Amino acid sequence: MATGRTHRPATRSRGIPEATVARLPLYLRALTALSERSVPTVSSEELAAAAGVNSAKLRKDFSYLGSYGTRGVGYDVEYLVYQISRELGLTQDWPVVIVGIGNLGAALANYGGFASRGFRVAALIDADPAMAGKPVAGIPVQHTDDLEKIIEDNGVSIGVIATPAGAAQQVCERLVAAGVTSILNFAPTVLSVPDGVDVRKVDLSIELQILAFHEQRKAGEETAAGDGALPAATAREKSADQGPDGDVPAVMPA
Repeated sequence: MATGRTHRPATRSRGIPEATVARLPLYLRALTALSERSVPTVSSEELAAAAGVNSAKLRKDFSYLGSYGTRGVGYDVEYLVYQISRELGLTQDWPVVIVGIGNLGAALANYGGFASRGFRVAALIDADPAMAGKPVAGIPVQHTDDLEKIIEDNGVSIGVIATPAGAAQQVCERLVAAGVTSILNFAPTVLSVPDGVDVRKVDLSIELQILAFHEQRKAGEETAAGDGALPAATAREKSADQGPDGDVPAVMPA
């Protein structure tokens, strides 16, 4: 059984690295914002800054897509929006089910960005009989007893789990048995899935803990700076944190 697997789209078979795939949504978000402002072209430096990466990394990423831009002109915004959307599989409609319609699940159901990014919330599912039939974001909640039929009827391959931790693994297993092959997990637990099923985990508490770590580090550096020179040990730590191209590596949960 594999755990905490990362989604591997079809682009991988064509030699696009996972790190590049992970940055494509960042580029798409920046390009979409430019498109909405009717900006026709963008330079690699401008787009890299908008996406939060360096321009050399952006140009390398785009080389995997076969897009090098035009020297002196830059990249065609609309073309890149289409190209990246196609690589990410967003030029088709992806039906999604959300399981667990508590506060988080309801917030996800009300998120307006799904439709514009190629995803359609096909069903909302919850184990509480009192929730059955209640509309959330205009969609009636259905009971988990009907989970398998809902997935089959809607041709769902992507499931979102927003249940409490104790229920997440059982829900995951039912989703997989019903044919779901990609899962976005918001439950604070690690899911075990068979080969061929991809899981992306979103844990807000972990992300906040990582931010707390960095805040503590900054506070320590400010205290040291107030006392005079940066201690040698801290200087060595800062040097060790630098990546090969000078970037500070992102701290990500396993």
